[in-house]
Amino acid sequence: MKKSFILLTAATLLAATSGLTQQKFKETKKGIYTLIEQKGGPTLGYSPASGVKILTVGGFKFKDLNRNGKLDKYEDWRLSFDERAADLASQLSDEEIAGLMLYSAHQQIPAKSTGYGASTYNGKPFEESGMKPSALSDAQKKFLKDDYLRAVLVTKVQSAEVAAEWSNNLQSYCESFGHGIPANNSSDPRHEVSANAEYNYGAGGDISQWPTALGLAATFSPELVKAFGKVAAMEYRALGITTALSPQVDISMEPRWTRFTGTFGEDPALVADLSRAYIDGFQTSTGNKVIKDGWGYASVVAMAKHWPGGGTLEGGRDSHYNYGKYAVYPTHNFQKEMQGFINGAFKLAGPTKKAGSVMTFYNISYGQDPSGKNVGESFSHYIVTDLLRHQYGFDGIVCTDWMVTKDNKAIDAFDGKCWGVENLSEVQRHYEILKAGVDQFGGNNEKGPVLEAFKLGYQEFGHEKWAQRIHNSARRLLLPMFETGLFENPYLDPLKSKAIVGNREFMLKGYQAQVKSIVMVKNHRHTLPLKDARMKVYIPKRHFPSVTDFFGNKTRDYWDYPVDLKLMSTYYQVVDTPQEADFALCFIQDPMAGTGYSRADAEAGGNGYVPISLQYHDYTATDARAKSLAGGDPKEAFTNRSYRGKTVKTANKDDLLMVIDTKKAMGSKPVIVAITISRPAVFAEFEPYSDAILVSFGTGKRPFLDLISGKNEPFGLLPCQLPRDMKTVEMQAEDRPRDMIPYTDSDGNQYDFAFGLNWSGIICDSRVKQYK
Repeated sequence: MKKSFILLTAATLLAATSGLTQQKFKETKKGIYTLIEQKGGPTLGYSPASGVKILTVGGFKFKDLNRNGKLDKYEDWRLSFDERAADLASQLSDEEIAGLMLYSAHQQIPAKSTGYGASTYNGKPFEESGMKPSALSDAQKKFLKDDYLRAVLVTKVQSAEVAAEWSNNLQSYCESFGHGIPANNSSDPRHEVSANAEYNYGAGGDISQWPTALGLAATFSPELVKAFGKVAAMEYRALGITTALSPQVDISMEPRWTRFTGTFGEDPALVADLSRAYIDGFQTSTGNKVIKDGWGYASVVAMAKHWPGGGTLEGGRDSHYNYGKYAVYPTHNFQKEMQGFINGAFKLAGPTKKAGSVMTFYNISYGQDPSGKNVGESFSHYIVTDLLRHQYGFDGIVCTDWMVTKDNKAIDAFDGKCWGVENLSEVQRHYEILKAGVDQFGGNNEKGPVLEAFKLGYQEFGHEKWAQRIHNSARRLLLPMFETGLFENPYLDPLKSKAIVGNREFMLKGYQAQVKSIVMVKNHRHTLPLKDARMKVYIPKRHFPSVTDFFGNKTRDYWDYPVDLKLMSTYYQVVDTPQEADFALCFIQDPMAGTGYSRADAEAGGNGYVPISLQYHDYTATDARAKSLAGGDPKEAFTNRSYRGKTVKTANKDDLLMVIDTKKAMGSKPVIVAITISRPAVFAEFEPYSDAILVSFGTGKRPFLDLISGKNEPFGLLPCQLPRDMKTVEMQAEDRPRDMIPYTDSDGNQYDFAFGLNWSGIICDSRVKQYK
């Protein structure tokens, strides 16, 4: 009897234990991956085809990523992020560390067959390969396996579902060899209404659409910007993206700069506050998504750019090109340009405390390095180590901007950006960047030059010291993958991704932000709102001129309506002539006057440098500097890059003529101008011919109509000064904010920083009082 009792008890205990085991772990197969849910621990996601096994230690499950049959520290999710990253870094070979230091060129899903970012699938163009759009391209397989690359920059995707499937295929592939290090996918800003350059190439598509950074700045609302960050992070994670190559915290003190629209404007205090809110929104996980210290499965690492600040380029020329490589400081305000980092990105309100990573820019910060070197910021030990690392205590990832180690063929070529080190070899450039204190090379898919640079380091510093240097970078580069939970579960449910990205709630929030970002600067005699849907509106056609875009492609020349007339007809009756109309609505773009360099001028015997105009009429730079503050290049036989006395024409002068002609045709009937600007512009030319002016910094057309019709009230404020004329533009200093004479309109209103109108008149709320 006693024996039977003992056997029964043992059987009962076995059954009970089995039941507990079944309750504690739940395993579910999901397409190419399997999920293991466990009580008291994280959900694990792995691909059975990768060869990864699951270990049970201490009653919990762990992924045996390196397939050695034991639990390594980096595989133990119970340990701290730092301990895990340091352990894995210590195990890596030089080849694997070199791979971590790579950051891929732009990847489109699926890859195009020709042109920008082209690749093949099993040696064939995608259209001929028979592969799914979520398959890995030949180039991707090579740089992931042969070069150990793990930081992948994603641009356009066919759909959210395809992006999620591609991410799963990518993670399964990465998991199948070596230490099973997951991919850390990233994106440039992709929530804008349209894509027009390399640095926002993934924008548009089926994702919630928000204003540009400058448009977000026009709301003067850190709360709105933080809300954007939270939404964007959810959509990024649903796409498999865990690093945002944003925000652009440069303080745009130079009004002619092409990238003005990607910043939060020219005021240091506003830039700092919005940068902080943006990063807190992106990086902070909450609730059951938290792993530790605000990091977790909802976090997206922010890469704040561009250290130490890119908004002081001489004459407004952009440093993506050789002709714009010099940042200048005529009033010795180098420190001012860093405020977006010092008081924003490095002083978060949230628990993650600082931006997880930083990107340097192409600029030569002319005359700022005490050593006397004038080199691109990625090559400067003073900029990266002395200032960023030591003075400001930043121990996160530092990544170069893209293509800084490649050769530059011509002054105006869109290729390598090796400013100040043009005479060095590609390997030497990599080495100088590593010695400067940088961790990662943007746009480099190949480990070869990095490994050759390592050899130079061992020769100069000895094995122990140099190994410590590169392992420290490896630790930093691995840390975000642990912080975002990629080692535990990098896999996505494509149907859930489809439901999250661009869902109705997020689209509505983005649209509401677009409406709030528009600034009304003129409303003569309360022309607006026009609430009567029976009113008749005349929409003049717009000339879309042929221009050379960011990539060097020439666009076509045509005339067309600037807005969908079907959309217009849902607000008003659209008529064909001014005579029939009750009012006219002119949609225009800010002046398009080139990039500051003309090959034709150089071929005609000039130095090639020409003005960047912010006005529509032809502009002659009589007030420009006679001698540039910076200059010189191995390809040039001179150092003076002045454009004084030269004249440029604006490609879209017809926008101005359209407004003038429309006002003449309309007579006393109101003319409303809806202008989209990417940087400050001279409004003096068209303001007298308009009764109301609405300013967008990058929105769709419908937000304009919601304001004109009175469905919403104007809310936005100018995040920058609008200059009186080009003389004040030439006289301002590239390194001093808010130092132009603003334009004063015919109603006596000055288009200054933080100015805006609502239906009652000039806005003077708490935002204005705080920042004005």
